[in-house]
Amino acid sequence: MTVDVTETISQTVHPAFQLVRQHHVEALDILVSEYKHKVTGAVHYHLAANHDENVFLVAFRTQPMDSKGEAHILEHTALCGSEKFPVRDPFFLMIRRSLNTFMNAFTAADWTAYPFATQNKKDFQNLLEVYMDAAFAANLNPLDFAQEGIRIELENGEPVYKSVVFNEMKGAMSSPSDQLYHQLAHHLFPETTYHYNSGGDPKDIPDLSYEELVNFYKSHYHPSNAVFMTFGNESAYNLQEQFETLALSKFQQGETLYSKAERRLTAPVTVTESYAVDAEDLKDKTYHIISWLLPEASDIKLRLGMRLVEGILLEDSASPLRHYLETCGYAQSTGPIMGVDDSNFEMTFYCGVQGSNPEHAEEFKAGVFKVLEQVASAPVDAQMVEAILHQIELHQREINGDGTPYGLSLILNGLGSAIHHSDPVHVWDVDTAIEQVKEELKDPMWLSNLIKTHLIDNQHRVQMTLVPDAEKSAKEAEAEKARLAAIGAQLTDEQKAEIVAQTEALKVRQDTPDDLNLLPKVGLEDVPAELQIVQGQLREIISNGLDTPLNLYHAGTNGIYYQQVLVQIPQDIVQSPYFNLLSILVGEVGAGEYDYLELQQLQTAVSGGLGMGASLRSKLDDKNQITAWLTLTTKSLVNNLDAIRLLKVAFEQLRFDEKDRIIELLQQRKTRWQSRVSGAGHSYAMQVAGRNHSALALRDYNNTGLGALNWLTELTAKIEQDETAYDALIAELQLIHHRILKAPKQFLLVCEEHQSERLVEEVQTIWDKLSIEPNDRELTQVQATVTENDEAWLIQANVQFCSAAYPAVEVSHPDAAPLMVLAAYLRNGFLHSAIREKGGAYGGGASYDGNACSFRFYSYRDPRLAETFQDFDASIEWLLNAPQQEHQLEEAILGLIASMDKPGSPAGEAITACYSLLHKRTPAYRKLLRTRLLAVNLDDLKRVATTYIQSQKPTKAVVAPVAKRDILMELGFDIKQVN
Repeated sequence: MTVDVTETISQTVHPAFQLVRQHHVEALDILVSEYKHKVTGAVHYHLAANHDENVFLVAFRTQPMDSKGEAHILEHTALCGSEKFPVRDPFFLMIRRSLNTFMNAFTAADWTAYPFATQNKKDFQNLLEVYMDAAFAANLNPLDFAQEGIRIELENGEPVYKSVVFNEMKGAMSSPSDQLYHQLAHHLFPETTYHYNSGGDPKDIPDLSYEELVNFYKSHYHPSNAVFMTFGNESAYNLQEQFETLALSKFQQGETLYSKAERRLTAPVTVTESYAVDAEDLKDKTYHIISWLLPEASDIKLRLGMRLVEGILLEDSASPLRHYLETCGYAQSTGPIMGVDDSNFEMTFYCGVQGSNPEHAEEFKAGVFKVLEQVASAPVDAQMVEAILHQIELHQREINGDGTPYGLSLILNGLGSAIHHSDPVHVWDVDTAIEQVKEELKDPMWLSNLIKTHLIDNQHRVQMTLVPDAEKSAKEAEAEKARLAAIGAQLTDEQKAEIVAQTEALKVRQDTPDDLNLLPKVGLEDVPAELQIVQGQLREIISNGLDTPLNLYHAGTNGIYYQQVLVQIPQDIVQSPYFNLLSILVGEVGAGEYDYLELQQLQTAVSGGLGMGASLRSKLDDKNQITAWLTLTTKSLVNNLDAIRLLKVAFEQLRFDEKDRIIELLQQRKTRWQSRVSGAGHSYAMQVAGRNHSALALRDYNNTGLGALNWLTELTAKIEQDETAYDALIAELQLIHHRILKAPKQFLLVCEEHQSERLVEEVQTIWDKLSIEPNDRELTQVQATVTENDEAWLIQANVQFCSAAYPAVEVSHPDAAPLMVLAAYLRNGFLHSAIREKGGAYGGGASYDGNACSFRFYSYRDPRLAETFQDFDASIEWLLNAPQQEHQLEEAILGLIASMDKPGSPAGEAITACYSLLHKRTPAYRKLLRTRLLAVNLDDLKRVATTYIQSQKPTKAVVAPVAKRDILMELGFDIKQVN
């Protein structure tokens, strides 16, 4: 419903703001109020909700017209000190002085946003003051630009580029999918801001000047160009009082940026571009993609209509376009960018494949348009449309928040519309648009005509073939080297002296302690006394003639239920690499009477999907033992109980007779895994370094690490060529499936209380009996790879990821808590400055992993190697020999407590509570760990640092570019390479 702006309501509005309208979103139970600041025109959307986790975001319309990275670098430097808080690093300092549940900043294609979330009222006020001052009164010190943006230093008299963002973007642009996206946008948008890389292209970032950065700030960071969004139980009046006092009262009306429609192409564009690979064999490494530019995203009916088109064409493997792309025969997987993107001013539509070869470009295009013509030639099946509408309603109703806070997820969903001067309410409340679309659907050809108009006949489209280039990395490195050499040749003695002086000044600034008293803080006295843990009920149902536990949790799930089957996994299956492959098949191959296409259609119609995964932990008090549970999952609206039956069918009657589909799924898994490696290099480095510190760490190294990726690559190649190899694979999978069917089980059900009894009854009825075929074959034993040496894994990248790991204790040990605090203490007090600020890496730190039973140092997107390992060692020397401060200890503990207390979604918290009990992480244990954390002192940190780190030799690991092979060999690493 829409609430009229009455005189009574206006009396509660802050005098500096005008209430434009209010709208209650019934499906989400939030009241959206739109306000406008009377002087500057700043817009404020407040999402009032009965949530303790309050969220704030301020965003600016940022429209760079080059790829120098000014928007991204400004995002960094704005957080490096402001008028009221003239400290060098208020953002990272506040992370430590806060109980925040989220703090970050984002640079998108045409906006930059600064969000935070917290459950603590005092903390909210503190963070609001810092964020508002950073946004509207940033100092923009030239030395912070040098640190974060770009600078030249002299090494042995020769110039080199250094900076955080420069190295961040070198790492980001190592990813083929990122290169694909930006090169495609370059051609799809010839004239508007989307033509450029707002994050900054490493080739262009050195061209950005400090003066350009300051001018960009002045022209973009103004309240008239800003959008405020807030969520939670804080009143809009109080928020606006702070906005006005902290910033808005200091400004007059300024310029508001508006997005421009792209000049339309009169004919399609076909291009071939390249991306860097470090491999001799370039076969099956090409991407083919077609992208279309659609009308403005503000057309909410068309926006939802194109979402329906996306669902019809691409929702699942039975959808005609996805089915074609997955089974075309000339590619290994669908592309990394698929479907509608409605986040920009004008929408785009993508489809593509990867793992192909250049000569298939015409075949790809012909195949795509053949499918589109076939679908558009007749009315779309009404049942298919209903299934997609079901998915839209499920997505609309689901309360997320297990990663990003729920309120922030809602805000980010609507932000694009607000940035583009459109209406975000239509994003939060789709009911009106659905009613409009249902009227259009009375014309059976409406969706078919959308496909014809916006895809088949749309001349503004780009077909790109992205081919691998084994020499591109070397060429780019040589080009950078030549550019620097040319700069060096022209440097005068005076200019060299200026560079040296800047380097020294930056070092002094980085080494000068900040006056922390300038910043607000919360303390341990603000920490809630108790850890809030969701409580469930333990019921019993009869399954296969046995009393079987059912874990029932009541939660505010907004009309959705979550059902899981929890299976205790035998230890030999846990160790088998084939177990992970089985999880790929559930819900993706046929089951019982359904082939895989029919099963895919059923999933879309009645559920939010079927899935299989695993929850693995080291035993609480024995790192040589693993507790392992298989998880079979589904969710659906409460009026759709068929999902429960479908989960049972998909698990119990899993079919192994669809050979082409199984090979296709393994190829997809391999291709997508390969594309994600460079984005998670630090995780792989830590996994390699700590691989021998627990049974679970070794299992994960062998089964989910880079070696496992090589094994999967070899396996997929083998089973395509060798029938015997394929049969052996199926035999292993069938045996694991049989063993899991026989293994002890529990059930998990999360739902609203008034729906629970009918759902429990349905679970009991559906899971009453299991059909288990006999299978007496022995599982093939796989010998775990155990090596002690330092390892370097070579991948396609432009930067390094370093780690050093030390064996540590189980999580039940009293020293687990001080080791957790030690990691945070070293990161805050030494490693952040040494690795990020001075070393130029995008990130770095330390962590204690209770499952790996390992203490690990790491760096992320790091330009250095040996020096980073020296910094790891130096952090311990600093702890043991330099004066230490109690406030730094408090900051380390605060961060850990905030992480433990961070709320999830209602369903997510229930699922987490259940899994914790399965692994014996009882409420008593979790509360004890929290108590131990709060009791850690500085002597504890020095003791565990001496015991577990200083007195032991670490295992080192690096994930690095192929070009670093010789250097890594000189440093003593065993060299391995990702295939």
